[in-house]
Amino acid sequence: MLQSLYVRDFALIDELSVSFDPCLTIITGETGAGKSILMGALNLVLGERASAELVRAGAAKAVIEATFSAEHYDTIAPLLEEAGIECTPELILRREIAAGGQSRCFINDTPCPLTLLRQVGRELVDLHGQHDHQLLLHPETHAGMLDGFGQLHGEADRYRGLLQQYRQLRRALDELLLQAETLREKRDFIGFQFRELEAAGLIEGEEAALEEEINLLENAETLFSLGTNLGEKLYDADHSAYASLSASVHLLEKLAAIDRRFEPSLDELRGALASVEEANRFAGRYTSGIEFNRDRLEELRERQLLLQRLSKKHGRSIQELIGLRDRLSAELSAEESVAADAAQLRNEIESARTGLSATAVDLSAMRRKAAGLLEHEIVAVLQKLSIPNGIFKVELTREEAAEGDITHEGRRYRAFDNGFDRVEFMISTNLGEAPKPLAKVASGGEISRVMLAMKSALAKAARLPILVFDEIDTGISGKAAQAVGISLKQLSRLHQIVAITHLPQIAAMADLHLSVSKRVEGERTVTGVAPLGNDERVGEVARLISGHTISPASLELAGELIAAGNSV
Repeated sequence: MLQSLYVRDFALIDELSVSFDPCLTIITGETGAGKSILMGALNLVLGERASAELVRAGAAKAVIEATFSAEHYDTIAPLLEEAGIECTPELILRREIAAGGQSRCFINDTPCPLTLLRQVGRELVDLHGQHDHQLLLHPETHAGMLDGFGQLHGEADRYRGLLQQYRQLRRALDELLLQAETLREKRDFIGFQFRELEAAGLIEGEEAALEEEINLLENAETLFSLGTNLGEKLYDADHSAYASLSASVHLLEKLAAIDRRFEPSLDELRGALASVEEANRFAGRYTSGIEFNRDRLEELRERQLLLQRLSKKHGRSIQELIGLRDRLSAELSAEESVAADAAQLRNEIESARTGLSATAVDLSAMRRKAAGLLEHEIVAVLQKLSIPNGIFKVELTREEAAEGDITHEGRRYRAFDNGFDRVEFMISTNLGEAPKPLAKVASGGEISRVMLAMKSALAKAARLPILVFDEIDTGISGKAAQAVGISLKQLSRLHQIVAITHLPQIAAMADLHLSVSKRVEGERTVTGVAPLGNDERVGEVARLISGHTISPASLELAGELIAAGNSV
């Protein structure tokens, strides 16, 4: 349950702390006193988006803190554990909004992201704002409400997951077929490019090898002349390096025989003599292998010219052309494999369609069963809410389509995001009138009562711990208002309820009555909230009856309403 709400420096609120009753807490106050500000603070601490404009003028930040008892940790505990937040007997949500616009969120004094605060808030509180009853007028919201009543969210989520997989397969097939069509349109050009590059026989690193071989062939005569001359200088001439070194080695051998200090020099000179011999042998082998092949040179130059033309034509290096050739080859091969891939995808699509259809049919059957129960539940509550002849119907329709994605009993239907049923709530509030869509039939007061009936039904089916109604009494008065008040009172025996109202019939049902007022302190307007004692309650309900001029008759009537409320 919501135990307390602490608010500081938020809008017109300087600082206040409000405690709530476990059953029915009613909030009243003059128009503009700040009731909506209080609900806005609760909304923010439950994860709604914040604005710096909400920070009280002159304050550094606004702080809102809500304390809950932890009776419903079965859904919240896993969220906290995953985020590394300690689960304690009390759950404290806190929101801080800086004047500069920054917002900080905390759960049990541990910083957390806004998304987690919002998740936890949705598990704790179902807040019905002044505009929320309009959701009933939009049929696209009805399937979710029906699923909530029938506790079918798991099956609905399963359907949506299968639908997503099915649509992904369909998109993959469409992309594959588009790729095949594109390849067919480009096949001649791609084939021409590939054959040209394939015929060129491109080899990685070929350009450098060509350049090197051409250089050798162009300089063959020079290489032969220089190599031959080198052989003569090293070995063949009378005064060659080898002859001079041999004589020097002979002299060093004689010197070393007398003085061993010449031995290192002798070893070095013998090494030099061996190097000369090796250099002479290499020069001999090299010159004997030199090729004077003009035909080969011309062939290499033509090859080099071909590579240069290809590179210039395509605006790419030879290495890049090799990559292009391989990609073109893959594209040409891909066209050949498209048929097989498409057949495989079609098989997967049919299998996915079968699973999707089975889940859609199961979900539809569950919805039809839940619809019957919801119709009975809503009609029963409407009777208590002074709509004795009310008829409420849940209409489930399907849309056949030749290319529909759901197959059932030999027919095909369109697959919608939440099933293959269109769900719409229908109502008749007058005897003899056939049910019609809510938007075309119900008045504002009737919509409020239908929403309360829906909330009552959902609260019994789902485990909504706390229900907050911000002016659920729109458009009703008199007997209908008293019926709504009694319904809220009875519902509060199952779930904690906080309700803002302008009607004395509803205010009189309070287990705890809070009054919101506005006053001026030091040239600043301040909103305050105070719990009312018995006499104060009578006075406040009397004010709701007769306005500012409270008469003895209104006080007497207020006392009677409160006494009646206490007996419910």
